[in-house]
Amino acid sequence: MGMNVGVSSHFSLIDHHGQAVADTDYRGSFMLVYFGFTHCRVVCPRALSKLSTVLDQLGARSSLLTPLYITVDPQRDTPEVMRSYLEANFPRFTGLCGTPQQVDAVKQSFRVFASRRPDSNEPDGYTMPHTAIAYLIGPDGEYRTHFADNLEVETIVARLNVILDQGQSDS
Repeated sequence: MGMNVGVSSHFSLIDHHGQAVADTDYRGSFMLVYFGFTHCRVVCPRALSKLSTVLDQLGARSSLLTPLYITVDPQRDTPEVMRSYLEANFPRFTGLCGTPQQVDAVKQSFRVFASRRPDSNEPDGYTMPHTAIAYLIGPDGEYRTHFADNLEVETIVARLNVILDQGQSDS
């Protein structure tokens, strides 16, 4: 596919507790990264609930993963908004947000597309179509793989187990 070439995991953002965080803060843990926004009606909730099920099915091994939800909508997604959204719905995830500049930089790092589009049905008159892919970043900060939106829970769990097995033997 070629789209995963050149994915870099670098970021400098704010977590949903209001703390400044960078990708280097998560070294030693696999990062499971999904981009989206809290006003997203279908794609994000579906993906986040699927990934939460994946983490549940991994059992104790899920502790090797840090699930991160990075906003593509810095205008609306403040730390408070993200925290209340995730704690209520997807408590395994930590939300990351930031200034428009910080969010643009992380989108470029991960090669994520997102653009604001007018939509009169939305609360603020716009929506944010975006790349719907979950990225897996290794404990060393290197891109490992990504999971397309159409994959089943079982497929993702199986692929993660293989990668986590390899990760265990490296150390």
